[in-house]
Amino acid sequence: MADDYGGVFGAFPYAFRHSDSWVFKAYVVLGALAAGIVSLFVVFGLIVLIAATAAIPGGALTLSRSFYILVGLFIVGPLVAPILFVARRHRRTGSDRRYDVTLALTGFAFMLSVYVGLVISIPVDLQTPPAPFTLGPITISALVPVVQFLYDLPPLAGLIPPLVCALAIFGAHRLLR
Repeated sequence: MADDYGGVFGAFPYAFRHSDSWVFKAYVVLGALAAGIVSLFVVFGLIVLIAATAAIPGGALTLSRSFYILVGLFIVGPLVAPILFVARRHRRTGSDRRYDVTLALTGFAFMLSVYVGLVISIPVDLQTPPAPFTLGPITISALVPVVQFLYDLPPLAGLIPPLVCALAIFGAHRLLR
């Protein structure tokens, strides 16, 4: 049964097939999609950076190219960690619905935290004034003060939500194993 696992890429279909939780199955699909999109952004960003700085000799530019890859790993790693943790658990000890759901929810929280971190780190000159969201006849204005609060935070604070949620993924894994 464990022979259909097939390593990191095989963990995705393996975890999807062996989990009893629909929440986790949804996370496998959305987490894999998000990890793929982030990976493409990092690769394309790295290509653009290398093309823009190709004529300049090494040194600090080599460090900035490596930094792109490091940031990409810090985002993709926690996106795929719940899937890899659940696949490993199913291979070793079997199914536990509570474990699967908890890791899926922490994975979704990480996705949201990356978005919140990006909103916090938007430069002041690129920020648009928050306005109520209108969806047909419904107007939602509850998020306006939240967005304004996030804009008012220092840009470096944008690292805190993803870091806390990444630690929560690892903490949930350790607590429930």
